[in-house]
Amino acid sequence: MDKTLTLTANAKINLTLDVLAKRTDGYHEVAMIMQSIDLADRLTFREQPSGIAMQTNVAGLPVDRRNLAYQAAELVKSTFQIKTGIHIELNKEIPLSAGLAGGSADAAGVLTGLNSWWKLGLTLDELCDLGAVLGSDVPFCLHGGTMLATGRGELLTPVAAMPPCYIVLAKPAASVSTAWVYRNYRPGAVEVHPDTAAMLAFLRQADLAGVAGKLANVLESVTIARHPEIGQLKAWMVQCGAMASLMSGSGPTVFGLAADREEAESIAAKLRNLSNAQIIVAKTVGGMRGENAAKIITN
Repeated sequence: MDKTLTLTANAKINLTLDVLAKRTDGYHEVAMIMQSIDLADRLTFREQPSGIAMQTNVAGLPVDRRNLAYQAAELVKSTFQIKTGIHIELNKEIPLSAGLAGGSADAAGVLTGLNSWWKLGLTLDELCDLGAVLGSDVPFCLHGGTMLATGRGELLTPVAAMPPCYIVLAKPAASVSTAWVYRNYRPGAVEVHPDTAAMLAFLRQADLAGVAGKLANVLESVTIARHPEIGQLKAWMVQCGAMASLMSGSGPTVFGLAADREEAESIAAKLRNLSNAQIIVAKTVGGMRGENAAKIITN
């Protein structure tokens, strides 16, 4: 049997997302607290004589340079002058264009996987330097857990782990471009900015109710204005029993917090009766235990 390596690449949600200023490089200065969840894609690597080949279980998903995971493989091969080829099988579970960092998670998985496959010996910091070239969320997806992200999202500070809980995700049919959302962001349209200091304090206290009360995302002001069904999903999420609800990233996925699986499944069942959105139950993972979001499960 051919040798293979398989790993999982976890999605993320944003507990907070604040846009501080427009940068001279065209990006936005942000401050956000991100959290890994156990919703994950699976990547399997096997050797081939040359080049890069990808296959996926999602019809229409590009498997060439338009795919961030493919770009990650190209970056590793060119940076370290790797002559042998690699075949990557990508099994997607994270919804596409959802605000859950699925593409970034896959890129992080490729960096982690190829570091092991080709025995490059790169440290996590060195992998993050590579990842930052590909996208602002890739370094977080390499680290996982609960992190404060600043700069354009690539500067990470570990913070106290989010109290373990369940996450109900609702992904509507709408597709949202992150670039479009940031281009259309207007500070004057924001009603509530995150209280990052308060959120960090509740995390240190392991106070889930406090965390729920401080969820905030300024990009809702852009995405919900264009897609009001996201606002409706947030309202339904709370009506169905979630402690609180928020849009993740640039959207369109909405998530709600539940203290246990039974409550999460109850919320999910009620939402399926109200909405045609894709409903997924997940839970928080990682924390300050040094668990990477991209983890090798077979080798």
